[in-house]
Amino acid sequence: MTWDINWSEISKATGDTLVMLGWSLLFTIVIGMALGIILFLTSRGQLLQNLPFYGVLSLVVNILRSVPFVILMISVFPITKVLVHTTIGVKGAIPPLIIAAAPFLARLVESALREIESGVIEAAQSMGATPWQIVWRVLLPEARPGLISAVTVTAVALLSYSAMSGVVGGGGLGDLALRYGYMRFRTDIMIVTVIILVVLVQVLQTVGDRLVTRFNKK
Repeated sequence: MTWDINWSEISKATGDTLVMLGWSLLFTIVIGMALGIILFLTSRGQLLQNLPFYGVLSLVVNILRSVPFVILMISVFPITKVLVHTTIGVKGAIPPLIIAAAPFLARLVESALREIESGVIEAAQSMGATPWQIVWRVLLPEARPGLISAVTVTAVALLSYSAMSGVVGGGGLGDLALRYGYMRFRTDIMIVTVIILVVLVQVLQTVGDRLVTRFNKK
C-alpha cells in the first residue's frame, strides 16, 4: 500500500462535502421543522387537529423515509434537473439530500414536541394565545434541547447521505473514495476518507451535545 496522496484532491473533496452538508442542512431545517410542526399541530388532540390531513402528510413522510437514499436520489433526477439544471456534482446532490433528510427531521421534530407537557400548552391557551403565538413562544422554546438534538442527528445522517451520493456522481468525499480509493485499489485514500468522515461526525455530535446541555432546563 502506497501513501502517495494528492492532498489537494482530499481538500477539495472535503470542501465539497461541507458545501453539500451546509446547504442541504439549511434547507432541511427550514422544511423539516415546518413539516414536524404541522404534523404535531394536526395530530389527534392538538391545536389544529385534522386527522385526514395528518394521515396523508404522515404517509408521504413515511414513504420518503423508507426509500434508501441511493434509490431516492436516482428517482428524483427529473426534479433535481429542473431545480439546479444538473444531476451530478455538488449541486446535483443537494436537492436529493434535502428530500431525504427533511422527512427524517420532521419525525424527530414531531417527537420532540410531543415531549412537552400538555399543561404548558393549555396554560397558554387559557391566556388567549393564538396557535402561532403558542408555536413560537411555547412549543419551540420548550422543545429547544430536543430540537437541537434532532438537528444534530439529521446533520450526521446528511453527512452519511452525502458520502453515499458519490455512487451516482454526487461529488465530495464519497465520490473520491469510490473513484480513487475503490476503483483504483487505493486503500490509503479510503482510510484517509474514512478518518475525515469520522472526525466530521465527532465535531457535529460534540457541538450538538454541548448546545443541548446548554439549553436543557432539567
